[in-house]
Amino acid sequence: MQISARNTFKGTIVEVVKGQTTSHVRIDSNGTVFTASITNEAVDELGLKKGMTATAVIKSSDVMVMVD
Repeated sequence: MQISARNTFKGTIVEVVKGQTTSHVRIDSNGTVFTASITNEAVDELGLKKGMTATAVIKSSDVMVMVD
């Protein structure tokens, strides 16, 4: 598969936590852990499970948090 996004980080899924409608998927890429919030339906369709290889794709329009 090809994608136009340039901010991609291949890693391993370290956790999938399902809520009522949304799941948090944590991907460890060389020691940096990315967390994605996606629908439970997407988790099921992709068959996401701990230990799988996956790629975090970062979109610039997302909200960021910073503290001093």
